[in-house]
Amino acid sequence: MKLVFGALSLIAIGILLLIVVQEMPTFGSPDSPVHNEVPTRYLEHSVEETGALNAVTAIITDYRAFDTLGEVTVLLTAIAAMVAILRC
Repeated sequence: MKLVFGALSLIAIGILLLIVVQEMPTFGSPDSPVHNEVPTRYLEHSVEETGALNAVTAIITDYRAFDTLGEVTVLLTAIAAMVAILRC
């Protein structure tokens, strides 16, 4: 029973992944979400708006600071959990 349920779950996940991949824009398509105005604005105005000389630093520490804080929190939580598990 477990084997059948596992196989059906994997087949369902595989079908869902194939559907999602078919809906993705083609590589280099101008309709892709990557080609919007946000990256251009970041590159053109990052020095004036943030004072950072490096565009990557400006994006990580100013424009996406809350996102970066969330990522660091998740990483530190994972590290703390691993330390707690491995000490036992």
